[in-house]
This record gives sequence, C-alpha cells and structure tokens, in this order.
Amino acid sequence: MTNLFDLKGKTAVAIGGNSVLGGSMAKGLAAQGAKVAIVGRNMEKAEEVTKEIEANGGTAKSFVADVSDLKTVEKAAKEIEAWTGGWDIVLNAPGKNSSTPFLDLDTDEWDDIMDVNLRGLVFTTQIFAKRMIEQERKGSIINISSVSSTTPLSKVFTYSASKAGVNNVTQFLAREFAPHGIRVNAIIPGFFPAEQNRKILSEDRIASIMGHTPMDRFGEPEELQGAAIYLASDKASGFVTGSLLRVDGGFGNMTI
Repeated sequence: MTNLFDLKGKTAVAIGGNSVLGGSMAKGLAAQGAKVAIVGRNMEKAEEVTKEIEANGGTAKSFVADVSDLKTVEKAAKEIEAWTGGWDIVLNAPGKNSSTPFLDLDTDEWDDIMDVNLRGLVFTTQIFAKRMIEQERKGSIINISSVSSTTPLSKVFTYSASKAGVNNVTQFLAREFAPHGIRVNAIIPGFFPAEQNRKILSEDRIASIMGHTPMDRFGEPEELQGAAIYLASDKASGFVTGSLLRVDGGFGNMTI
C-alpha cells in the first residue's frame, strides 16, 4: 500500500525551523524521511533541533539566516544547495509579534514586524522558488499564518495585518507557481504555547480565548506536524494549492 506521507528523497528548508512551532513541523517532516535544512537567526537553537532530528534517525543541518536581511537568506540558500543539490519543500515559519496598542504604535515597530512576517516571507519565497523553477523542481511551499489573520484580535494589530498579508500572498503565489508544479498553501494555527504568545497572554486574555475555543485548550506544537506533512506530500495533497488550512481547535468557527 502506498504511503501517502512518505517524504523520502525530498529536501525541506525550514525557515524559522529553530522556533518552537517551526522546529516541531521540521521534526515532523524529518520523521517522514525528508532531509531538513534548519534555518534561523539563532544557530544554537537551530543546532538543538538538528541534533534532535539526528538522534531520531533523521538527516538535518543548521544554517544561519535572518529573513529581515535578505543577503543572509541568499547565502543560506547557496549553502543548502551545496549540501543537498536543491529543495522540494519550503516551510516559511518566521514570526515576530507585539502587543502595542494601535494608538501607541510607531513606524519603527510596524516596519520591524512587517520585515519579518511579510516582507521577509515574500522575498525569502522569491529566492527559494526562483531556484526551484530554474531546476524544474516541483514541490510545495508552506506559509505559516495565524488565526488573527482572519479574526480581528485586540492587542496584536501589526501582527494580524502581516498575517492577513501572508494569506493573500499564499493565494496569489498558488496561481503564479501552479504552471511550474509548485503548490503554495498556508497553515493557520490557533493558540499554541510559543514564546511570542506567552508574552502577551494575561490570565483574562487566556480565559477569553478558551471561551471561544471549542476544544477548550491550547494546541501542542506536535499537533501542527500532520498539517505540514500533508501539505508537503505530493501524494497526499497533489491537487491542493492556495488553501488556508486551519489548525485551531475550532477557534475559526467562533466569534470573539
């Protein structure tokens, strides 16, 4: 019987793969046989993810890059190609957040968050997709969005705007890259215990979120792996592109 989720022979590039959620998804891809390039600003954290993948029998290597500095991304892309020849899967999982109220927001903070969450994602995708097209290498690009991209949430204005942009970019590029056999989809996570979420969640805020989450709990990082593996696999999701796949405990079905 065919294993729909087998990624053996594939190479995945996990941008932000040194983060809690990005690292979990990278581990999931590696568990299905993909070689994984763990890319992030913090080499120490990237190495932790790489070593865990290797300890579980997978293949991974760490690379340093900051999506707000595209020269570092270009350098990492060249290093990854030298390591493995190319890539079939790109996971865009960098993220930056802030709880600054709208009326207190300044242009520096807006630019800082947008540089990582939207501008960085767009031009990182350009770098990696261009090489996939040049090599005639079909595959999958997976962008990480957020429930705040579709449901207006207080206290995360800039983050929400950036992730709404990610949704639009995902659907535009799905059409743009379809003739090249490259699928572009996004995962919309709900509330997971990542570091950036914990910083802005007071007890009252947590109670409000749980009140609008039918499953009445936060997600666990491992619960994003199935969605990432599904979208990475040509066998499982070969006719899926431009989709926004929610992994949110039912939050998207509620009103807050």
